Amino acid sequence: MKQNFNTSFTVDRSPEEVFGAITNVRGWWSEDIEGRTDEVGEFNYHYRDIHRCVMRITELNPGKKVVWHVVDNYFNFTGDEKEWTGTDIVFEIERKSNQTEVRFTHIGLTAADECYDVCSDSWGTYIRGSLRDLITTGKGKPNQSEKLAAKHGIVSTQE
Repeated sequence: MKQNFNTSFTVDRSPEEVFGAITNVRGWWSEDIEGRTDEVGEFNYHYRDIHRCVMRITELNPGKKVVWHVVDNYFNFTGDEKEWTGTDIVFEIERKSNQTEVRFTHIGLTAADECYDVCSDSWGTYIRGSLRDLITTGKGKPNQSEKLAAKHGIVSTQE
């Protein structure tokens, strides 16, 4: 059985605060998002000519869950340019004692995927780093694609 990429963390914040941060996608992933990220519907992400995707928010359950469906995806660094298309990205929020756990799963992103190393590293940076920072300090670190792409040899640091 193929294992979907997942990661989690726990914070000293309420499920409602966590939900608010997750739906503030510009605050932790990219300031270049087009469309609403806090209501059911679609938004677009793009980074140069390297990665573009259309996400459909299919579930918003305040304080509990957020689900995105990848309607369309383009990578210029994989043989299958549409590798993420048809996958789902799930954020589960659960209160545990006086803390809140965030569980992130990219259903359909597995170690068999060509982008797995780049994508799992990137999601880890954005979820465990930027999103967590947004929740705990009020300031995330969006727009790290340049650094991550250079780290994985997708772009040159000289460009």
